Amino acid sequence: MKNLQSFAKEFQKEMKWDIDTSSYERSRSSLLNNFMLLTTEVSEVAEELRKVFNLTNKYIVDGMDEEKAFKNAMMIAQEDLGKEFADCIAYICKIANFFEVDLETSFYSKMEEVKNRKNKDIRLIDKS
Repeated sequence: MKNLQSFAKEFQKEMKWDIDTSSYERSRSSLLNNFMLLTTEVSEVAEELRKVFNLTNKYIVDGMDEEKAFKNAMMIAQEDLGKEFADCIAYICKIANFFEVDLETSFYSKMEEVKNRKNKDIRLIDKS
């Protein structure tokens, strides 16, 4: 993750896409704009998932086994989903870099916190 953050920082500088730090107002505006762009990319991930489900349903209607239909639809969507995830990661890295957040450290720390929660979601046992 450190490599991704470092690459993103240099890439965004090179493209002149870094967050404006010349004043509070410009930083605020730039951060809000980048957050808006991040949410747009997250919506595009949702749209790709929708395509997977619609394609799966089409295959099923056409007579394909449900599991095979889902796997085929997933394979078709894999590349586009990867691109949308990459866009999301780029914006997350950009905002994290602005705040000097080490995403790798934060990620592992948060996962440890989740692991040790007292109020965990409980999965039901599948009895089929």
